[in-house]
Amino acid sequence: MGTFKIEGGKPLKGNVQPQGAKNEALQVLCPVLLTSEKVRVTNIPDIIDVNKLITLLGNLGVKIQKNGPGDYTFQADEVNVGYLETEAFKKEGGSLRGSIMIVGPLLARFGKGFIPKPGGDKIGRRRLDTHFEGFINLGAKFRYNREDHFYGVENEGRLKGAYMLLDEASVTGTANIVMAAVLAEGITTIYNAACEPYLQQLCKMLNSMGAKITGIGSNLITIEGVESLGGCEHRILPDMIEIGSWIGLAAMTKSEITIKNVSWENLGQIPNVFRKLGITLEQKGDDIYIPAHKDGYEIKTDIDGSILTVSDAPWPGFTPDLLSIILVVATQAKGDVLIHQKMFESRLFFVDKLIDMGAKIMLCDPHRAVVMGHDFKSQLKATIMSSPDIRAGISLLIAALSAKGTSTIQNIEQIDRGYERIDERLRALGANIVRV
Repeated sequence: MGTFKIEGGKPLKGNVQPQGAKNEALQVLCPVLLTSEKVRVTNIPDIIDVNKLITLLGNLGVKIQKNGPGDYTFQADEVNVGYLETEAFKKEGGSLRGSIMIVGPLLARFGKGFIPKPGGDKIGRRRLDTHFEGFINLGAKFRYNREDHFYGVENEGRLKGAYMLLDEASVTGTANIVMAAVLAEGITTIYNAACEPYLQQLCKMLNSMGAKITGIGSNLITIEGVESLGGCEHRILPDMIEIGSWIGLAAMTKSEITIKNVSWENLGQIPNVFRKLGITLEQKGDDIYIPAHKDGYEIKTDIDGSILTVSDAPWPGFTPDLLSIILVVATQAKGDVLIHQKMFESRLFFVDKLIDMGAKIMLCDPHRAVVMGHDFKSQLKATIMSSPDIRAGISLLIAALSAKGTSTIQNIEQIDRGYERIDERLRALGANIVRV
């Protein structure tokens, strides 16, 4: 397992270019399975989870050509569907949460899709019911091998369009159903659909391949099935979670940082929530400028003077992936905040490491924590810690960069799953960080 050693307490300065969006990449790489024509995708982040999916596509028989950094051409004209029932696939697919999204395209084009219970972050229960109920609504037959934790859907001929009301606005579930429905016969209507920018990107990409999807950006999506799809070119958005991570890092380390080309129109509530913590953000064209917060930042109260609550919600609400960042940034704010993580019951379980560093946090229950900010009057102290998941890992890294002394973060593969060359990019800003 790799380790970061970080000497904290040093302000950083400079410009940073956000990577391509991890969550979008895991969606838009899967439609290559829907056509035998070439599909070119650019701004793909060079991170573990995305590279695993590219390898998986290659093992399925997809021809892959790397044109340059983050630039790939895919052609699925000789897909080996038999690979889905091999032991190698069970091991490979089980190590990546995003592997679930190959099922919809494979079912639509080849009449079958199998997947082992996917891996990913251990942040609580992450059900797959929405995906498979959607496939069943389209006419597929579902089977589950309890011993091997192996899921499968099969169908003879084309899927049939249907109306469905999703039991939850699942982003990956909506994406999977949309990819299955584009080749179905007739009209599919999905109500309570997720409408995140990354799902919008997927739908726009599918339309450029010849799909007929309307209602993009709303929670009511209509898909008129077509008989076949063609190739396209698609560019991935900048990663909004990484952008939020850089904002938090700048504030916590009192650093002057400019985040370049952030696609402001796709950031939703992110700038507003950081401003509620008292953090100054300036829009300069399509960049975010964060000045050095030499006098700190003060958390705003609600309009009636009560404690601010920051909670996650489906888009256009605040993304759950940034609550860990908000929590760590609040440890040095002036004032108090209640963090309410509604979606996952284990995502706050890294706060003990921050408490060891001197943070004042009260964990109310698995979903809620109250943070009492130090207002920089008491610096966090360095310690040895381990990264439990991607977002907790980057939060601990931000804490270490602000702390007094040298911290050690173990299990940094968790951070590498979601952040491209994070140590190199931090050193370019002046950070003292070494990968061991």
